[in-house]
Amino acid sequence: MTHKELTYEEALEEIETIIKDIEYGELSVEEVNEKIKRASYLLNYCKKKLKKTKTELNKLLDNIDLDID
Repeated sequence: MTHKELTYEEALEEIETIIKDIEYGELSVEEVNEKIKRASYLLNYCKKKLKKTKTELNKLLDNIDLDID
């Protein structure tokens, strides 16, 4: 079985679900703790994805010849 990499959009959607679960769910302390740990992981994942995208975009922009005659 292959492991599909989580997309940025999927991570955000899961974060939103976790927030709703915590706000509106009747969760035990242990469940809240696990959801917070997962949300923390997902937030770091999204931050890394955004940083990587920004770096790649900056490299692409640096390679564009902006010298217009």
